[in-house]
Amino acid sequence: MARIRRSDLYSRENSPLKSNISRKKPNGFWNGLRSLLIFTVACALAAIVAFELYLSSLSPIKNLESFKPNIVTQFYSHDGEIIKTFTAYTSKKIDINEVPDDFKKALIATEDKNFYIHHGYDLTGLARSTIQNLMAGRVVQGASTITQQLARILFLSNEKTFDRKIKEIIIASRIEKTIPKDKILEMYMNNVYLGSGAYGVESAAQTYFNKHLKDCTLPELALIAGLPQAPSVYSPFNDMDLAIQRRNQVLLRMLKMKYITEEQYETAKEAKVTLTNVPRFYTTNKAPYFTDYVMKELEKMGFDETDISQGGYKIITTLDYKMQAKLNDAILKNLRNYGLTKKNQQAAVFSFSPIDGRILAYAGGKDYTQSQYDRVQAIRPSGSAFKPFVYAAALEHGISPNDLIEDRPITIGDWSPKNYGSKYRGKIPVYSALTVSSNVCAVRLIKEVGIRAVIQTARTLGITTPLEYDYTIALGSNGSKLFELTRAYGTFANGGYLVQPYAIERIETSRGKVVYRAPKTKVSRQLSLKTAAEMTAMLKTVVTKGTGRAANIGVPCAGKTGTTDDYKDASFVGYTPTIVTGVWVGNDDNTTTKSVQGGTVPALIWRDVMKTTIEEYGKADFNYPEIELIPTAALKQQAAAKTDDKDDENAVNETPGENAAAPTPTPTETTSSKETSPSTTKQNQSAPVPQPMPTAPIPMATPESLR
Repeated sequence: MARIRRSDLYSRENSPLKSNISRKKPNGFWNGLRSLLIFTVACALAAIVAFELYLSSLSPIKNLESFKPNIVTQFYSHDGEIIKTFTAYTSKKIDINEVPDDFKKALIATEDKNFYIHHGYDLTGLARSTIQNLMAGRVVQGASTITQQLARILFLSNEKTFDRKIKEIIIASRIEKTIPKDKILEMYMNNVYLGSGAYGVESAAQTYFNKHLKDCTLPELALIAGLPQAPSVYSPFNDMDLAIQRRNQVLLRMLKMKYITEEQYETAKEAKVTLTNVPRFYTTNKAPYFTDYVMKELEKMGFDETDISQGGYKIITTLDYKMQAKLNDAILKNLRNYGLTKKNQQAAVFSFSPIDGRILAYAGGKDYTQSQYDRVQAIRPSGSAFKPFVYAAALEHGISPNDLIEDRPITIGDWSPKNYGSKYRGKIPVYSALTVSSNVCAVRLIKEVGIRAVIQTARTLGITTPLEYDYTIALGSNGSKLFELTRAYGTFANGGYLVQPYAIERIETSRGKVVYRAPKTKVSRQLSLKTAAEMTAMLKTVVTKGTGRAANIGVPCAGKTGTTDDYKDASFVGYTPTIVTGVWVGNDDNTTTKSVQGGTVPALIWRDVMKTTIEEYGKADFNYPEIELIPTAALKQQAAAKTDDKDDENAVNETPGENAAAPTPTPTETTSSKETSPSTTKQNQSAPVPQPMPTAPIPMATPESLR
């Protein structure tokens, strides 16, 4: 038998499998992509190695241990006064050997878990955080080591740029070559800002707990260790819930790194936070509520508290310091004179220019050391201070200040609003109804023009808080912010334009470079010039002979009082051609003040504050067309004459034997004892949501524009 060679069986020409096998041709695209990826990774690794070699060649920093940063951020008033400086209000140095071991572990677990391993920077952590931030589309994770943070505190600004990050890494590397790890940790703990004016961990312990750091408990140490990321956000003075949440995050990290036991963790996270009294700020913060507002504005611009406190910026604000100083005195003096000395008895004042929007004075309470809660932004019932929006809506619908309106009780469904002092005056002009703050007249007006029109007017003037579709809003039953209420009154002062208040004029770096300048003020017309002029003419009478007489400063001004049910809230909002100021007085726990009305303490505070502005901001009257307010007696004579003419005409045209139609019966009359009638004056009755309007008109003179 002939032998078959193995080469014959497997030769390509003779192989029986040849026709059954198809070989894929190499994919050029994927091969190219793979090659590009390999090349990119190789380049990145080469760059990292080169950067590491460069960092290893850097020299130490001379005299680092004796270095003291002197760059501070300061807030200036518009008139040049330093109103806040971010220097160390409390600054206590501490030796690393005096720092509790639990605090070191808490800080490392929170800020830099590889602190004792890296050389001042963590490129792996930087790459990881960069990827996470890119995936999230925003900064969700930082990558600065404790050494890098120290480099930024001592030598750099807080601008968020790639260039600064590179400098930060370079300086951190040099710091690591200069001093040992424990000394780096000590310098960081003595220079880091921890909120409430405290620089350094020992200062923070005394500021928040009135203790030395070595005497603080584990949960107190964890709370302090959680502050560097956002001192104001996590400060227990500002938000206890967030402070506890952040503390527990620190404790959890300590548990995961096995620095504490499960039992220690469970006990510490349930511990109650007991704070010391807040230190006095006014030596370094002369307008604390205002600067808190400025901080929020800066955060909206992209700054964080660390940027601001350690960035060395010069921030020029809109504040008028002379006015602010008088405001602080006026609040304390008038509250004290009225016996309102308890901690919960508070006042708030907000003042701005209706011309350009500059915030001139701002106080969210009577004593920042007792409470940092900002009552300028609190939602409280405005009482009769809301009535001008009802009147503005009426004027926009053609009603005239000189039209007669019935000041007598009215019943809508099962709701009967009442006047203050059980006093009713019969037919009076619309402007007089506002002067005496008649409740029933305000209700008649909202019934005439409609709830929707009043709500729309309030909305266009900047009131954003919820307003019920209910007749009681005419009497200020709904809550509103003093900030928004005051801003809305500005439209009456400047010809009908809504101006957005602002607090920051410009921001300069430590080298004088302007990095922000306030844009042109946002302005929009919301009322006609005629309505603004008529409202101002009417509100002038409130100050000269109405409920706001205590606010009279002897120059052209206008305003409105407001007092809610049971004297829980009292306010006065008024203005001159150049300044609008709103004042609120009440109790934080929403209890009665027993006797405070808008025409008493709020009006007196307003008067004292505004008197200081006369010389600087002028005594001129409003630049409005003249609005004639006709005396009540003359209006009644005119109305009577028209009635007589009509009766004579009817008598001439009357058919013999016919009887005249009987007059429409008047509603049942009731009385009252309050200036305003918000929700609780309904005596457990709800004002009905309005149904289609009745055909019979309300007893009010029809304005000429609608005849």
